[in-house]
Order: sequence, then C-alpha cells, then structure tokens
Amino acid sequence: MVLAVDLGQSGTRIRWSDGHFESTRAKRPHESSLDALRDVFEEVAEFREGALHSDLVALSLTALYGNVPDPKSFGELANEYFLATDVAVIDDGLAGLIGALGTCDGVTLSVGSGVVAVAGHAGTFSHADGLGHIVGDIGGGYWLGRAALERALATRQRREEDSELLAFLKDEIDEFDQLQSNVGEGAHALCIATARKVLEGAELNVAGALTIRNHGARALAKTVRAAWLGAAGTLAEPLSLALLGGLSRNRGYEEVITRSVLEILPTVKFSPVLGNHLDGAIAIATTMKEDVPPLLRWWHKN
Repeated sequence: MVLAVDLGQSGTRIRWSDGHFESTRAKRPHESSLDALRDVFEEVAEFREGALHSDLVALSLTALYGNVPDPKSFGELANEYFLATDVAVIDDGLAGLIGALGTCDGVTLSVGSGVVAVAGHAGTFSHADGLGHIVGDIGGGYWLGRAALERALATRQRREEDSELLAFLKDEIDEFDQLQSNVGEGAHALCIATARKVLEGAELNVAGALTIRNHGARALAKTVRAAWLGAAGTLAEPLSLALLGGLSRNRGYEEVITRSVLEILPTVKFSPVLGNHLDGAIAIATTMKEDVPPLLRWWHKN
C-alpha cells in the first residue's frame, strides 16, 4: 500500500488503499512543512481512532521551490506516524506533472496563488519559476492582485493615472485601508483574493485589468517555454501542456494563456488533465525508485 500526501497552501489531502482524508490545515507562509505535516498526521490519527500503517509513503509538498531538501526529517516523521520504511519526498510540481500527463513528454503549468511549470522529456525533468511571491510567481494570483492594488493605490496618490481601475477596486481598497499592517499576512491574503477581481475586470474590458492579465499570460508562456527547454526539449518537437490550478480555470485567462503559449511554442498540444497530485505521488513512489534531484529524494529506514 502507498499512503500519499498532498500538502498545499489551501489544505491537505491524504489517500491510502481503502480510505482518504482531507484537512483545511495548509502550509502557511514562513513555517516549516514538517510542522504542517505533523498537525495533519495528528488529525488523521484522531479521524482513524487508531494507527494507520504503511511501509511506503509519498509526500507531495508545496513551497519547496524546486529543490527538495534532505529527506531525513520527513522520513522520520512518516515513520513515527505510519511506521513507514520508504518515503518519497516530492516537489509538488513533479507530482502534478506525473499526475496530469503520466509518461507523456510535456509541461504542466500550475497557476494558483503562485506559479510553477514542470517539464518532462525523455526522462529528464525541469522546473521553472516557483520562486515565491517576492521574486517570482509571475502571472499567479498574488502577482495579479498585487499589481492591480499597486496601480490603484498609486493612482489615489496621484503617482499613476488609472481612475477606472481605482474605482473598480473600491471594495479591495477599502479592505486595504482597514489592515493593521500593509506588509503582513492580511495584505498578502488580500493580494491573492484580489486576483479574481482582476480577471473579472479584464472580462469587463477594464483597461488596467486587461493590461495586467495579458502581461501575466505572456510571462506564463515564457515560463512554460523555459521549463521545456530546461528538460532538453526543442522548439521543433511536439509537446503536451496541461493547465493546473484554480486561476487556469478562469475562461478568459485560460484563453489568453493559450494564445500566448502558441505564439512561442507553436507545436504545443493542450492536454486534458489525467489525474491530480495524489495520483502523481503514487505513480512516482511505485515507479521512480531512485532520486531525481532536485525534485525527488528518497528516505529509507536503515
């Protein structure tokens, strides 16, 4: 049996052979993934009203930024709660790729609050963006919302001229004014929440929202290309692309992302998503038995 865990930034899902569990406990900014996992594992123990054992555990983890650390502490934690003897610690981008495309050569682009693209090509894997909201994640939810709030607030201070966007984001600006800190978790959450309003504004032809959305889509296309080239793919080869994440399901954003990708990767074929991160984590744990640094590292109990 494989016990698979998908720790995300909005919640956690766990699956085993005859059951599953979902938790609202997520990986919070500035905390260790281990702290989040321990809390979730405690919840599972209460849910099961007893021990849940699995020799093989697959951990799909967010916020690793394409670089899985030493797996020892994760392995020991899984051993403590599940008596695991073999633990695959997986960057969630790789889990998303294998879950969505299986063994097909191609790229998955995940667009949620952040952004990551992972490519697979003839057994070589590559990771692009996923650098976090301070220096990366361009085109993701935080980036979209922050860009719009930045422009609207600058307009209010007469540093910019976009009265249409300022008026459209009135409620968000009012919420910003109520924040106790302009740089705390509340401001971070507001930026993410504002992203959907930006995409709504683009659909309504609010000029500032359109500009931000289209800039984000072009950046995402470049991220897809970078991941593909990083996996030794070429611009002449056919490749599959699957779009993941909540924001990619916005019809208008999906369409402009699609157009932007086709402009620079004309051989791309857009693929339906075969499965999710849990499916990918299980497939990786059962078929990829060696480390694939920096996206997959194994822990084995001695």
